[in-house]
Amino acid sequence: MKLPRYATLCAALACLPGMPAGAQATGDWVAYRDAYHAIVGFEKYGGPKSLLQQQLQVLPRVPAPGSGGIELLVSGKTSQGHFPLDATLRTVFPLMRAAYDENAVLRLSQPLGAFTLRPQVTLALRPDNLYDSDDLRLGCEQALAYARELALLGPGKCAGVRFVFSKGSAAAPVVAHGGMEARLAAAPGAPFAGDGDATFPVVTFRFNGAGHVQLVTASVPLAITPLFE
Repeated sequence: MKLPRYATLCAALACLPGMPAGAQATGDWVAYRDAYHAIVGFEKYGGPKSLLQQQLQVLPRVPAPGSGGIELLVSGKTSQGHFPLDATLRTVFPLMRAAYDENAVLRLSQPLGAFTLRPQVTLALRPDNLYDSDDLRLGCEQALAYARELALLGPGKCAGVRFVFSKGSAAAPVVAHGGMEARLAAAPGAPFAGDGDATFPVVTFRFNGAGHVQLVTASVPLAITPLFE
């Protein structure tokens, strides 16, 4: 199966058999065990994943523009917790044994109605905002290998990566150093396939013909997603 150029690993993960987009809500809540089973594959994966990270994303059935300050709430008999969502509505999945045993409820701190939870695997961020093209390529290859391990992708290759930034970021938030300096401009786009908000600044860096390049970001990206072809 050949995916479009903008397709990322998250798009493939949304096609898990029997679980179209992770854990589904029948109302305004999701069972903890459903979310756990949607995300545990990455935790158990034994292949290289040192340059990857996994988070859990909330997708409201009805997109809510400007939905900031939302938290994912865990509520069980003895298990309680609240986990802030970033601008892409993602958070690190709370691994809580008590919540699993009790099959706690996952809710949102704001009433957005029915929602879906799905795993998102992206490239790990660097605190110094410096990215080597060789590391980005290796991270993309790790993501591709993981997708193939789960039989989510057929023949394909890593074409590049997408840097997703917060709204209001600089017009050219990425500078490439290699031979000649180049400022890479952002274009409006969705952080992940299937997201309702396509107004985030996104910079696409393609590996073909780029040679060895060092990329410097003006701010910490919200996410770096692999680009498959």
